[in-house]
Amino acid sequence: MSPTGWRRFRFPFFPFRFQLPKEGLNAHHVFVHSIRRPRPVAPAGLAPAVSIFRSQNGSAGQRTCPWRGSRDADPFRRNPMTGPGGQRRPVRKETAMFRRFERLVDPFADETLTVPPKGFVAFCWHYTRPVWPILAAVSALGAVIAVLEVTIFTFLGDLVNWLGTESRESFFSDNWGRLAWMATVILVLLPLAHLLWELLFHQGLVGTYPMSVRWRVHRYLLRQSIAFYQNDFAGRIANKLMQTALAVREVVTRVADILVYVSVYFTAAVVVVAEANVRLAAPFLAWLVAYVLVLRVFIPRLKDVSREQADARSIMTGHVVDAYSNIATVKLFSHAAREEAHAKGSMTAFMATVFRQMRLVTVLNTTLTALNTLLLFAVGLLSILLWQRDVVSTGDIAIAVALVLRLQGMSQWILWEVSGLFENVGTVQDGIATIAREREVTDAPGAGPLKVTRGEIVFEAVRFHYGKEAGVIEGLDLTIRPGEKIGLIGRSGAGKSTLVNLLLRFYDLEGGRILIDGQDIARVRQDDLRAHIGVVTQDTSLLHRSIFENVAYGRPEVSRAQVVAALEKAHALDFVDTLEDRDGRRGLDAHVGERGVKLSGGQRQRIAIARVLLKNAPVLVLDEATSALDSEIEAAIQDSLFDLMDGKTVIAIAHRLSTIAAMDRLVVLDRGRIAEEGTHDNLLARGGLYAQLWAHQSGGFLDPARGG
Repeated sequence: MSPTGWRRFRFPFFPFRFQLPKEGLNAHHVFVHSIRRPRPVAPAGLAPAVSIFRSQNGSAGQRTCPWRGSRDADPFRRNPMTGPGGQRRPVRKETAMFRRFERLVDPFADETLTVPPKGFVAFCWHYTRPVWPILAAVSALGAVIAVLEVTIFTFLGDLVNWLGTESRESFFSDNWGRLAWMATVILVLLPLAHLLWELLFHQGLVGTYPMSVRWRVHRYLLRQSIAFYQNDFAGRIANKLMQTALAVREVVTRVADILVYVSVYFTAAVVVVAEANVRLAAPFLAWLVAYVLVLRVFIPRLKDVSREQADARSIMTGHVVDAYSNIATVKLFSHAAREEAHAKGSMTAFMATVFRQMRLVTVLNTTLTALNTLLLFAVGLLSILLWQRDVVSTGDIAIAVALVLRLQGMSQWILWEVSGLFENVGTVQDGIATIAREREVTDAPGAGPLKVTRGEIVFEAVRFHYGKEAGVIEGLDLTIRPGEKIGLIGRSGAGKSTLVNLLLRFYDLEGGRILIDGQDIARVRQDDLRAHIGVVTQDTSLLHRSIFENVAYGRPEVSRAQVVAALEKAHALDFVDTLEDRDGRRGLDAHVGERGVKLSGGQRQRIAIARVLLKNAPVLVLDEATSALDSEIEAAIQDSLFDLMDGKTVIAIAHRLSTIAAMDRLVVLDRGRIAEEGTHDNLLARGGLYAQLWAHQSGGFLDPARGG
């Protein structure tokens, strides 16, 4: 596997390469020989530092911890450049210099979202446009550094010749101009070029470039349809987002910097050797041809196995995250061993791709070592023969041998860079398959805002099959009058939740249309449509954030007092006041865990009710909104729900019919069609499907005639 986890610093004449993690600096630096594969060194750990910090500041769980705790407990939360009391921290000159380059690219720039291209080159360019000026400068500096480094080798040859021919007494006076130029290149030009390259690359690109990709991809994926996320692992999607961002950076920077540097370096080296003697350049050209052939044979194979490896890694990550996300189910059924076997299968498949890759690497390294040895032997032998004929000087031989040794060291590095390039090409191609999908539900051209003045909802000949030939919703017509409160009833799979999802435009209709106050919802902006609809679902999902942020999610500008009032109406304030997370945050500031896992089902549902109370949208959808509540709590919040429904158009779904029997109208669905509709009393009198469902619930699920 190529060492893509480390970024290289080049120093001329040094047989070492300074390695740093590609995502940022680390206190544990690694020096590795340039012809050996770099190996990351594990950090010693942060435990000593944390212990010292805790001894001075208290435990991390206390509210006074500077980087954790409530909003009020963190004096640096709003502006990291200010200390306690609002005093601005002094900025050192070197920090200001770094910050100037770090701000060359704004990774969070707003732009119009478009579908990412599906072609590899077009995809990379799509996410490279914000940084291309810096990339061009980095490439140009890489070429300059390559020329300067080869120039130093010509100085070396001159020195060898001078030491054999020049007079000691007049050496400096005879060659002062050449020596001054050598000193300028070595002491001024090359260090300055390296410094500017480092600043542009590490401050201007390494952090901001992948973050720009992540930001733009994340914004695009947030606007994907519900179906996009239902058909894939959330962990796998997130993993591809992270991997692809880094891989795009690695591919583009390798092409723009490293390949340019290597191409210019080798061309300059051949020119320098050819100036001494054209025949001396022959082994270099022969080695180049053989080296390119080796790359042509091995790189495509590495590319294929790398693509398989990237996909296997995503699947492995998805399986692991899936088990962690559903850990309660795993424990409930005592299936830890089964999940181990499930994960082991994907891990074994991933290891198989690693083994195939390492076999290729072993053969490739052996071939390259033999090729480098032949180059050294050929140049050495040819140099001796030409020297015997007095065709080349000692200095020319010194230049040729020094360049051979330099190229030997570089060849292994080049190989790994090219191998890493194609490994990342495979990762990008794997990411394109997920990221560059067109959105299934998009705003129509010229879509405008939704204006809800009355709240009338009309379903006209609505047809939807989830892409199948038949089933779910078939030619449904339904008109809900302004301010009317209807209950949707039916067996599981009758289409109740699907109808709500279509109203929210989570899916596009396959036929018909839905109107709100005469406006086709397919012709208005999705965000505006959903802003006018408040929803409480049976499967309440909360963000892993504070109680305050979850309740205020529909109206981020509200005050804490308004959030407290909503929680009180939802009868949630009592348990919220007692909450405390592992970081010591309490009450409204306590975090609820992933999907709200730290709360019970009833507690999550009360938070959701508080959230929709605060949103106060003109259309209200209650999909089993009180299914997780006990009878006492449900009865207690009925008044709040009735107050919320007042003056709104309401669609309520419930399997417990007693909770919606008092609605203005009940609509009974069966196989995607309206079977009957009317008030509770009218439907009971008809003796149809509703009457059957009511009889089952009011009389119990067991038939007395069968006993029990």
